Parts: sequence; C-alpha cells; structure tokens
Amino acid sequence: MNRRSCLKMCAAALLTPWSIRAQAEPGQSDLVRQAFEYAYPLVKNYLTIFQYALDPGGSQYKGPFNTLNSAARVYTPKDTAVITPNSDTPYSFIVFDLRAEPVVISMPEIEAGRYYSLQLVDLYTHNVDYVGTRLDGNGGGDFLVAGPDWRGTAPAGIRRVVVMPTTLAVGIVRTQLFDPADINRIAEIQAGYKAQPLSAYTGNPPPQAAPALDWPVINDAKLATDFWPLASFLLKFAPPLPWETELRGGFERVGLTAGSAWPDKAMSAELADEMRTMVQPELKAIFSEVKNLGDSSTIFGTPEFMKGRYLTRAAAAMGGIYGNSVEEALYLTFNRDEQRETLDGSKHRYVLSFASKAQLPPVDAFWSLTMYDTASQLLVDNPLDRYLINSAMLPGLKANERGEILLYLQHESPGKELESNWLPAPSAPFYAVMRLYLPKPEALDKSWIAPHVERQT
Repeated sequence: MNRRSCLKMCAAALLTPWSIRAQAEPGQSDLVRQAFEYAYPLVKNYLTIFQYALDPGGSQYKGPFNTLNSAARVYTPKDTAVITPNSDTPYSFIVFDLRAEPVVISMPEIEAGRYYSLQLVDLYTHNVDYVGTRLDGNGGGDFLVAGPDWRGTAPAGIRRVVVMPTTLAVGIVRTQLFDPADINRIAEIQAGYKAQPLSAYTGNPPPQAAPALDWPVINDAKLATDFWPLASFLLKFAPPLPWETELRGGFERVGLTAGSAWPDKAMSAELADEMRTMVQPELKAIFSEVKNLGDSSTIFGTPEFMKGRYLTRAAAAMGGIYGNSVEEALYLTFNRDEQRETLDGSKHRYVLSFASKAQLPPVDAFWSLTMYDTASQLLVDNPLDRYLINSAMLPGLKANERGEILLYLQHESPGKELESNWLPAPSAPFYAVMRLYLPKPEALDKSWIAPHVERQT
C-alpha cells in the first residue's frame, strides 16, 4: 500500500469515531469490543512500565519510579522491551508515579544544532506534551510534571508545568547522536538530566506516600491471558477524559470497572467467558488495523487530537508504541515494494533512491531510515552492526554517475564499494521506517513526496 492510499484509509476510518458508535446503544458484544480497543493501549503501555520500573531482575529494567535513567548508547537487537525503537538518539527514561506529588525534571543547556526532547506520554499512550528543542529551545531549565489531581502552585524557578491526565506516565528523552565519536558528549549531556520530587526541589517535607500496591506481573503471554484483570487494575490510574464519562459507564455495565477485581461477583460466567474468548480475535483485529495506519501524522498526538479514535490508538500502540507527534517527528513506513508486495529479504533485493540531495527528507533536525524484522518488530542483527542510515552519514554515502543517492535494502552485501549505502535486511520479511525529526512544512503538507522502495532485477 502506498503512502497516499494509507492516508485515505486512515481518513475514512476517522469519519466513524468511537464517540459516534457509542451513542448507538451498542449491544453487549459491541461494548466488550469497544472496551478492549480502549484498554489495549493501557495494558500494552504497562508491559513496558513493568519491565522498566517494576522488574529489577529483568533484562530491560531501568530504575524505580520517578528516577531518570540514561544509557549512553543506541538501541541494538538486544533491546526488546519497545517495538520499532529508533537507533539515532540514545535514550533516557523515567516512569512516573504521580499519585503522591509532582516530579521536577531538569534539562541541561546544550549546544545549538543538537536536537533533544522529553516526550511525556500518559497511560493511555497520548503524547500530552514535550520539553526541549522545539518548544523550549536548547537552554534547558526545570519543568514540573504533575498528576491530574494536583492543585498546587509552581514554585519559583519552574519554566513550565505539564499536567498529565493519568497518575502513571512515561517520559522518554531523546538526545541526538551525530556519529560514534560523539558518544562521550552524549554521556555528558545525559548526566545533566535529573528528576526529583517537588518536595525535594523546594526543600519542604514530603507529603504522605501513595498507598503501596501489589503490582501485577505482566509479560507478552499474560497480556492476552490476563488482559481483563490488568485492564481493570490500570483504569484506576486513568480517570475518564472529559468526553469519556458515558463511555466508561458503558464499560462498567460489562464488568470493566476501574480498580475492581475482574471478574467480579456480579458478573455472569457466560459474560466472563465471552470476554475471555474475544481477546485473541480482537488482538488479530487490531493487528489488521496496523497495516492500514499509513504514516504517523494521524496516529500519535495529544488526548484532544486522538479524541474518539480508540482503534487507531490501539493499532498505533501495537505497531509502534511511543511514536512522536507529527510536529516533533514524522514517520514513514515502507513495508511494500512498487508492485505492492511485502518486502522480503529472502526473496529480493531493494533500493530506495533519491534523485539528488535536494530530494532528501526536509527537516530542521535530522532524518533516518531504520531496518526492522517484521516478525519481531525489532532491529536486525547484521555483520556491520548497522541498523540505520541517517543524515549524519551523508558525507560517507556515495552518489552514482547521475548524482542519485541509492540506499540498498537487502540481506547480502551489494559489494564492498557500495556498502556505505547498504542497510542490511534480514533473510525474511522486513519493513523500514523513515523518521523526520522536526519536519519542515513541505514534509507536513505533503508537497515533498517520499520515494518508493523498488525491487532490483
């Protein structure tokens, strides 16, 4: 499917948002289906939250709640907690528990020309706000992140306040890496990222701690087998958005109640069995929707931007959770060739061509093209340890005799003389994602047209 067709399908889907379907007094099965689509992103998000902040013995553990943890390296195939990760920007992470008090995030001042951002994602997977280059420049400062019930006043020294709609949330800091030799500078910048409770920032006594909880264990299998108990548990951290009161009331009629055990004593065995049986078909339905998402311009954003588009939100969480809002980064997914066939490194060799440097992605920060294995949705292990080609690599890319820049997407080497332009693919189905950080207007209004992936003969 080409980019324009995908956008048309997404636009058609947006004409029948859930807010309209919910007014049609759906039957019990429809309510269960809607509840699943609504709750899936929360459960998917909790899978990462658990691995990052609640499983100290796990391979993906970063640190406890409300601590900012950095890694002065880029992602590799060994990083498996987040699907479709980028490998351009070393990450820093924080998982927020905002039940007791806000958290103050401190960003250091950095040099002009280097991109950095703090993406603030609520439990629903909305991009509530950003801190960093686009909105605040590179001057750094202290930023207060509060939960939905906070009614305090920001102390002196706080540049901005961000109120999250949920008490559990995720913060993702991306810091641009120019080249491998730049990694020491990245470590210096990351050392300046800090998080502390508001009481510590002001020097006041801390408030009463939030109640201790028995956090449920989750993994890929439990996401399906324990979906409904997990959804009920998580909804207590996610109050209904202003336009969702009636919708959430409908979910309660089928036994999905925030913070309650599932199934509860009032639920019939027949309904509980129906809800369990629907999990696998609904997962397949969301996966089918992933294929129709097109580029990222309509699938990630604020709660207001995503209002009523619950199936789209679920598919985006399944296909690439924590994707940026389009103002911050535009994502273009390449998963078919010009003959509309799935890209497969075991069958064909492919090329992505730019007629000249003028046709390269228009950005104010940087662009990249990253390779992923379709089955795992993770980076691809390869002999070059190369997972992407980006704008910082332009000086080393070779142009042909016509001035074209050809990027080779294939499993086998195109030959030593062309390996500078080689993005290694698996010997299996794959897809590639092009990211445009701080896209220019011509990328957003579609006057710049991305090239197609072409099969080589």
